Amino acid sequence: MSEEIDLLVSLNDYDRPQDVADRAVEAERLGFDRLTTGETTGWNVVPPLTLAADRTDELGISNDVVSPYGRSPAMLAQTALTLQDAADGRFRLGLGPSSPAITERWHGREFDRPLRRTRETIEVLRAVYEDGTPKYDGEIFEIAGLDYERGVPDSPPPIDVGTLGPKATELAGRFGDGWTPQLFTTGGLEDRLVDLQRGAELGGKSLDELRVAPIVRGIASEDRETARRKARKTIAFMIGAYGPYYGNSVAEQGYPDVVEEIRSAWDDRDTDAMAASLSEEVLDELAPAGTPAEVRSWVAEYAAIDGVDAVRVGFVDGITEEEKRTTMEAVVDAV
Repeated sequence: MSEEIDLLVSLNDYDRPQDVADRAVEAERLGFDRLTTGETTGWNVVPPLTLAADRTDELGISNDVVSPYGRSPAMLAQTALTLQDAADGRFRLGLGPSSPAITERWHGREFDRPLRRTRETIEVLRAVYEDGTPKYDGEIFEIAGLDYERGVPDSPPPIDVGTLGPKATELAGRFGDGWTPQLFTTGGLEDRLVDLQRGAELGGKSLDELRVAPIVRGIASEDRETARRKARKTIAFMIGAYGPYYGNSVAEQGYPDVVEEIRSAWDDRDTDAMAASLSEEVLDELAPAGTPAEVRSWVAEYAAIDGVDAVRVGFVDGITEEEKRTTMEAVVDAV
């Protein structure tokens, strides 16, 4: 597989689900390979992705990522198969272990055994895909099973798993069809690809059979300092305020002191101090931010990492519409 460029959009940037479809049309025109969006406590991801699928012809459609606590495995299978049909076979389902905040404070569920739940959810999805029923006897799910009314699907959508840690990434390799990590340096990503490969081998696959599409948040602008400032603020906020996992991951990649300083600033809710704690070095490791030429070069080098199939580019916070267009035009030509 040659390297591809995906566009990650935030649903909160749009006034109507139809506006996401407009962005999808633009992304297809520019030459992006895939459009994807996440789901947390805002819109349900299905309507905007359905509209995006209906308005495009070749653009891949994905989501980053749905929680195994927010929908039953059978409902996830129904959702995935519906979007696959809406997209004429261009859909990939994104699934991840989620987080305590989303699980407990939004879905009202206990954040219990997330990796086991993710594994069993994937196995129930496979049961619907292959046998036409969610019948399953596991440690978390015991499902007697009914038949999927539309029969066994001819071409069920692949399952991409969003994980960070070594065991979780091994799980992604073993049970998933792809991997969508986030906030990884080049070295950190290369290290984790070893875990992904080990998981793939446990699942009787090779790494080449998985679509590896790491997520990066970026911004390209001729106003380099503004681009760097916006990126620094976004990346620092993700490290310090998005629960423990991103920060722990960045710390394990060689920057524990930076993470500790950012978290200390977050304890005081001092977002300016959080951004100031993120050095130029770490920003350069984690995000494409600067002039269009710099961003294009960064994405090209990241895409060239052995084992990477696509770079999934999202926007930093506070980005203007003009900056979005500049960023899209820069990255789509990177590979």
